[in-house]
Amino acid sequence: MKQLAWISLSCVCGLSHAAPDLSAPETLDAAQAGSIRVFDIRTPAEWRETGVVPGAGRVDFYRGPDVLTQYILREVGGDKNAPIALICRTGNRTTHAQKYLQSLGFTRVYNVKEGMRGSVAGPGWLKRGLPVETCALC
Repeated sequence: MKQLAWISLSCVCGLSHAAPDLSAPETLDAAQAGSIRVFDIRTPAEWRETGVVPGAGRVDFYRGPDVLTQYILREVGGDKNAPIALICRTGNRTTHAQKYLQSLGFTRVYNVKEGMRGSVAGPGWLKRGLPVETCALC
């Protein structure tokens, strides 16, 4: 049922490609420089399976748009202008979430379109050999 909420939001927000995008290496560089906050919106099972981007906030996309929004707002101190990057498995969930957050007035939402596993946008965080933190208690 929660997945239906996202499908409905896709119709409201449009399915066109959201922008801007960041590559996995660009995201890592920005996160390490402290100029962006990364949020992994995959499921706890996915976090346990592959690990997560070091220092990334974790919020399960399938818990719904309200949970995602409230978590991110809390983590950025309510600042809708804070630069954030969203990452999922292959960029599908992040595209939906990015468009949704932009529709709520978030101004600097970046999509790591290649995701953790890779997509047509690039090989992905894992295949690029970028660092991950284990998430055994997720």
